[in-house]
Parts: sequence; structure tokens; C-alpha cells
Amino acid sequence: DFINAGSLLSEEEKGVRDRVREYVDREVIPGAADHWDRAEFPFEVLPGLGELGVLGGTFSKEYGCAGWNNVSYGLAIAELARGSGSLATFVHVQGGLAMTAIHELGSEEQKRRWLPAMARCEKIGCFGLTEPEAGSDPGSLGTTAVERDGGYVLEGEKKWIGNASFSDVAVIWGRTEEGKILGFLVETDNPGFRADVLPRKGSQRAAWQTHITMKDCHVSESARLPRAEGLGSTLSILTHSRYGVGWDGLGQAADCYETALAYAREREQFGQPIASFQLVQQKLVEMVNEISLSQLLSIHVGRLKDAGELDPATVSMFKMNNV
Repeated sequence: DFINAGSLLSEEEKGVRDRVREYVDREVIPGAADHWDRAEFPFEVLPGLGELGVLGGTFSKEYGCAGWNNVSYGLAIAELARGSGSLATFVHVQGGLAMTAIHELGSEEQKRRWLPAMARCEKIGCFGLTEPEAGSDPGSLGTTAVERDGGYVLEGEKKWIGNASFSDVAVIWGRTEEGKILGFLVETDNPGFRADVLPRKGSQRAAWQTHITMKDCHVSESARLPRAEGLGSTLSILTHSRYGVGWDGLGQAADCYETALAYAREREQFGQPIASFQLVQQKLVEMVNEISLSQLLSIHVGRLKDAGELDPATVSMFKMNNV
């Protein structure tokens, strides 16, 4: 924290940051490299993660969540990402996408059924939007949702969906015969639902992405997210998730700098540490400058979000800059 950006934080925000930092140092970092090498998800850290309050951290305590402000939530995400980008990816899917969709678009019954257990990591969720052909263009999704027998039949595929292979519930987006995009909560033991882990992934290897196939997947009317109507509902959830990913970039950048600095101090060449050479120093200084600017941007964007003044374009700029 070269520019003392911490002076812009409240004591409560610093407390959240410090608690998550201590957890990451103790529980996440020691095993992160091995999990990455083996492409294994760190299931053993989930109980402790659930106790921290990060999942759905900004949601109300009445749903078993922490009730933090958005700056506290962002600081927590940055600390998790500093320890493991793969674990941060899990949090974005569980909290930033699946829980947010339920919180913002679900019924009161759906929120009370799923959110407390998901906040504790006792239940896992995923967010099924991206498709093999539509990619990141949600307006072109091809999954169909046909009304039948008081409910819907879902048919289609989703690809690169995090957490789906071990989820209890999937938020699935499909298009009706009238062309309207709706959201559904599909329990993953549904006989028409299948999720296969995508192999040979080169990045965030300890986070598992999957290929979902739905064939004759029947869901009841009660599975529909009542406030999810149209493309705008989908995009609103993505905006919240992008906010978390912006802090994720800050956390990973900080770890890159700390790792590079430690190595430059230890690695000797021509009889002295390489940190003593101006070419290396320039690279480290540029890193500090960019991280410092990202810290200021992150806190400012968090304050805007807390004030209800954050627009999607600013969130996208924030994510692009930090990542």
C-alpha cells in the first residue's frame, strides 16, 4: 500500500480485510500451488470460507449473509484472489452470480431456501448463461424453455460454467416460444440435467468449468425466478459480478508484485541482487504505480456502488483496467 490507500477505509472495512487476509495466509496459500498443479478444487477450504461471510457478503443478515458494504466485499475478494485466483473464481460464481440472481430476481421462498445455506457453502450454485455457440452474447442464447404441464421443459447446452459439476442448484437461462428470456433454478439431481468437467484447462486450473447438457429437463413453475424477465435481468446480474472481478484483478496484481519483488531481492547476478539494477527497478516501480491507481479506482467505484450511483459502463471500465 505505497500511497496509504488504507487511510480511505473505515475500521470495519479494515477489519474485514484483515480477517480474510489472515484466513488466506493460513488456509489458502499453503495448498494453492498444489491444487493448481493437479487441477483439483480445494473443497477443504469451503467450511472456513463460509464462516468468513464473503459469499453474498453485501446481502442482508436476514438471509444469513454478512450485510457488508461494497467496499468491504471488494477488499475480501482482493484478498482471496491474492491467495488463489481459482478460489476467487468460485466465489464470483457462487456469490457474484448464482446468489445474486436468487437475491435480486427470486421469490421470498427461493431466497430463504437457498441463500443462507449458500452463504455457509453448505449448498453450491452455478450460473448457466454461456453457450457453445452464443458465447458471451446472451441475446443469442439457444436454450429453450417450453411451457408444459404447469411448468417448463428445458433443452439446450451451456459451456464454461463454473462449479456446475458439484453444484446443488443451477441458475439456467432459457428462451420461451415467444422469444422471452427467463431464468430458472434447476436442482442438479434433475434427471434431465448433466454437467461434465472440461479437461486440459490452462488457466485458473483449480476452478472447474463444465459443459452442461439439458435434455427433456422438467422444472415446475416454482423453479422460475419470478423477477427474471428479459435480457436486462441477465445483464444486471453480470454487472454485479463484474464489480467483484475488478477487485479480483487488484488482488492478483498485488501478489504478482510481492512475488516479483521478493524474487528480485533474492536472485543474485553479477554478485548482487537483480533488484539493484535499474532495468528491474523500473519494472517494479511501474507495477507499484499501476497497483496504486487500481487501489484508488477500486475504493472509489465501491463508494459509488454503495451510494447507488454506479453505472454498467463504469463497472466495465473498472474491470478492464484492473484485470
